[in-house]
Amino acid sequence: MSKFLDSIKERARSDKKTIVLPESMDRRTWEAAETVLKEDIANIVIIGTPEEVAENSKGLDISKATIIDPFNYEKTEEYLNLFVELRKSKGVTYEQAKEIVLGDYMYYACLMVKAGDADGVVSGACHSTANTLRPSLQIIKTKPGVKLVSAFFLMVVPDCEFGANGTFVFADSGLVQNPNAEELAAIAASSAESFELLVGEPAYVAMLSHSTKGSAAHADVDKVVEATKICKETFPNVNVDGELQLDAAIVPSVGESKAPGSPVAGRANVLVYPDLDAGNIGYKLVQRLAKAEAYGPVTQGIAMPINDLSRGCSADDIVGVVAITAVQAQANK
Repeated sequence: MSKFLDSIKERARSDKKTIVLPESMDRRTWEAAETVLKEDIANIVIIGTPEEVAENSKGLDISKATIIDPFNYEKTEEYLNLFVELRKSKGVTYEQAKEIVLGDYMYYACLMVKAGDADGVVSGACHSTANTLRPSLQIIKTKPGVKLVSAFFLMVVPDCEFGANGTFVFADSGLVQNPNAEELAAIAASSAESFELLVGEPAYVAMLSHSTKGSAAHADVDKVVEATKICKETFPNVNVDGELQLDAAIVPSVGESKAPGSPVAGRANVLVYPDLDAGNIGYKLVQRLAKAEAYGPVTQGIAMPINDLSRGCSADDIVGVVAITAVQAQANK
């Protein structure tokens, strides 16, 4: 396990948060919960019926977890009324609320967070990103001043002299399909904040392209140039530059020759991709070919930390995302 994840777990332990795992129907949830509790990383709430618990947690020690059966929990009524209140502009009735919230534990988990009974949620091992994020946007909404929810991967590349000793944020690698210039600028600002929170070092944000400083002409390049301009104007405290090719962004000698005088070229540790195709391909290439650890997709821009897992995740991946979610929750206070 990387030093990075060790430090995140240590920070999570220092001010323990309560994280909800709604996927009681998945064995990996229980395996992850056992590890999180054993390592004292967070308090864990798992939502499930006695049947789901019995069937999926066999042989694991989850005695320290809080198990909530939504059909018989004393606060369920309160959560249902809260949902009706939050969705009244959409005409949601109590009966509909009951059907939605008890039919999908992700809604229940988000209501627990909204009510102040938990600090964050990790889901997505057996649900799509849409199923994970829809309830959070309906119930928890975006952070004040943030227009866009986006997703990043925290990449830890072994034996790598680039970035922050091989640690990078890759964004958006999980959510926003084809961001326009304003959205790309918002992703850059959120990603810089996420990097500094989780890695504890200053962010250097590269707006990536197949062009460096006008070496190619295309509408796709124009979008990245415009996004860089918007980011500099709207978020003057973000250290950002673009458009930069990947090598110019991270390799000092190439950055110096292709973008002399750039405050970011050659030292970037936050890589903002022009679209989701590039971001998703980029993180998987680095994960598989460089044997990097990839934590995410971690969401940013929601008022409370709600994180989506990749459906191919392992129990260990869930443990890592729980620790990251706990640290994000600490910053929320």
